[in-house]
Amino acid sequence: MMTRHFPFSALVGQSLLKKGLLVNAVDPTIGGVLLRGEKGTGKTTAVRSFAAVLPPKEVALGCRFGCVRGAVACDECRAREGLGETRSYEERPVEVVDLPLNASEDRVVGSLDLEAALRSGTRKFEMGVLGKANGNVLYIDEVNLLDDHVVDVLLDVAVSGVNVVMREGVSYRHPSRFLLVGTMNPEEGELRPQLLDRFGLCVEISGERDVSLRKSIVERVLLFERGDEEFREKWDREDRALRERVVAARAALSGIDVSGGILESVVGVVAELGVAGHRGDIMVLKAAKALAALKGIPSPDEECLSDAFRLALPHRLKEDPFEESAAGRNRLEGVLARFGR
Repeated sequence: MMTRHFPFSALVGQSLLKKGLLVNAVDPTIGGVLLRGEKGTGKTTAVRSFAAVLPPKEVALGCRFGCVRGAVACDECRAREGLGETRSYEERPVEVVDLPLNASEDRVVGSLDLEAALRSGTRKFEMGVLGKANGNVLYIDEVNLLDDHVVDVLLDVAVSGVNVVMREGVSYRHPSRFLLVGTMNPEEGELRPQLLDRFGLCVEISGERDVSLRKSIVERVLLFERGDEEFREKWDREDRALRERVVAARAALSGIDVSGGILESVVGVVAELGVAGHRGDIMVLKAAKALAALKGIPSPDEECLSDAFRLALPHRLKEDPFEESAAGRNRLEGVLARFGR
């Protein structure tokens, strides 16, 4: 029996969280999103429901890595093509693949049977989590508790889109393009700054304080849990409409115009905030373009740019924006207030 997840469109509030996920769906080169916040704020619910608004993927029939049409093929698909086989495709829904907290490096990247390689010259490869994640959402709950080396490997593959395993001179590679979503509770420890910076976007999640919003959350959860038909039909319809927006935004993305004035403004804000490196500037512009594509407008407007700054910069500021003083976040909001005027 298929597990039903809470509808993405029925999530109450958390506008920036939803936008952070959606812009990665439109432009996967953004490099994923990190959701930081206390327990019980709907992070996991949002991620699991998010897969339902992603367009289905076309994958090669009979391929255990699910090679996606138009992307780099795995060694096994290329070998079959070399023997004259024609590759056929089928549509499959995008899934959420979980990475267990206690996963070893071999469990993540996969393992090679060196004995078989030495004995018969064959490369026998046991697929890891990165093989299953190809074309899907890779979800890492409590990413801050993972071994740093494993996180490094994951982020490298997220950028390259290819997983390469080498053991004693024997190598194996396969495609691994996924939408990376990590969650963490800062009270349980932080990620190293170098790893934080590798996530394209970061969203701080907190529980809603507004009484009417809290009431809406409870009402919708209760309707969902008791299987209310009217609730399901309404929000399934909204999710389908959102999926169509994502498809349209992907098609429109390359045509979104970023003027010289917008580029100068973005670079100026990032420089004023003292963000190291250039990844912050690039991520702001990519997020702004994806948000404009979702809105169906030809160029990022003020709302797109403000949201893009809030998504791409907080985890790159020198001060920790999630401490009680929130000095970095306050500086960001101050700069954005002037930017808006």
